Amino acid sequence: MASEKFEAPDLQKFSAALRPDADHLDDLWRRPEPQLLPVPSVVRGFRIRIDLQRTKPPVWRRIEVPGDILLPRLHEVIQAAMGWTDSHLHRFRTSNDRNPPEFLTQFDLDEGDEGMLEDDVRLDQVLSAEGDRVWYDYDFGDDWKHVLRVEKVLDNAPSTPVCVGGRLACPPEDCGGVWGYAELADWVRSDYDDALRPEVFDSTAEGRAWLPGGWHPDVFDIDGANEMIAAVTAEPIPVVEELESLLELARNRGARGLRDALAHPAAAGVTDISTDEAADLTEPFRVLLDTVGDGVALTGAGYLKPAAVEQIAHRTGITEWWIGKANREDLTWPVWELRATARALGLVSVRKGGIAPTQAIAKRRGDPRAILRHITGRLPLGTTPAERHAGWMALTVVANETPAELWESRISELLFDLGWRDREDPYRAPSPDSPTLDALNLLAGTIRANWRPEGVNAAVAAIARAVIRA
Repeated sequence: MASEKFEAPDLQKFSAALRPDADHLDDLWRRPEPQLLPVPSVVRGFRIRIDLQRTKPPVWRRIEVPGDILLPRLHEVIQAAMGWTDSHLHRFRTSNDRNPPEFLTQFDLDEGDEGMLEDDVRLDQVLSAEGDRVWYDYDFGDDWKHVLRVEKVLDNAPSTPVCVGGRLACPPEDCGGVWGYAELADWVRSDYDDALRPEVFDSTAEGRAWLPGGWHPDVFDIDGANEMIAAVTAEPIPVVEELESLLELARNRGARGLRDALAHPAAAGVTDISTDEAADLTEPFRVLLDTVGDGVALTGAGYLKPAAVEQIAHRTGITEWWIGKANREDLTWPVWELRATARALGLVSVRKGGIAPTQAIAKRRGDPRAILRHITGRLPLGTTPAERHAGWMALTVVANETPAELWESRISELLFDLGWRDREDPYRAPSPDSPTLDALNLLAGTIRANWRPEGVNAAVAAIARAVIRA
């Protein structure tokens, strides 16, 4: 039979005979790597025009950058100058051919792509003379394509990137690409004529609510663009190794929230606090330490006895807002949380049916600064990755002087960037709760403030900065 003459090995030979140049064909389809120029001996600058291709009239920006700017930083400058929000993937390429040489991001490599990583490539290894071009693609769904062309080589390189010109507003993110942007622009220019309303919106109100606040296609705010450039190019403060690893994780995931938080000017603020500030911050813990003295017995169930609970609640101000008698720890959660946090911080220990100051704090329990140094040395709290990550994000948010009423939302956002999700909904940000956040809330005056403090507590921010700084 015919099938007996063509076993698997024979078929392979037959296929190879039909395609003797198969390897060469594969080479033809393989994407070439970019060819880099030698690093110049002198750093010059470039005046570059960025055109968002296929937009009519064209959306464009003019920037000046030093030649030694790395491609990841140039990506951030483009995002800020244009008005994008860095919500999608990007890619640099060195030609507009069908199979152009491209630079890859760490995300691409993690996904299994092979090629040259953009991270250590300088712009002056890609461009060198007037008229040279490089292409920048953003959001492969909406397919925004930019071309960057050197208008002038600057003998004196600018110390920092700057936007020096531009026209028209950046299209809104996720608007459907060039055609969706054109529809939106025509509609807004018509003063929201219902006849021109994009079909994706059921009503004018819905469409206007979806648009970025104040967006008009003909308005470009160059001052705002430069403020964003300054923000995204600011260097993060040096941080301890564990937090640095999380910063790297966020960067590899294409998220910049943690980097921006650590680059915020407030994150570089002071770390010292006064004796009076130390006394104010540690007051609840000192009340607890004073109440237990050298040690007191707990109830059979392991709670503080009613007299101790009442004393703590009264002296810390809990009784001024707590509904109830505040004489049972299991029914007075602020007292329970204070004790639990103090124990986690190593201020008190529980053994043999009693509670007492730890050996590390026993002789210093009347010294606010010593107590605060001890607390600082124990943060962040927790042993699991979830607790540690949430703790570091809490410290970061507090360190850059985020108002207390925004702590939880910002922590959740940063945790989302690290890959954490809500337990029940994988599309929602996770809870911000952590033992570290409990400690920061107590330092900020949760007990005295009737639930949650508000505004910026400069002393608590200083403590957080002391913990995260390298």
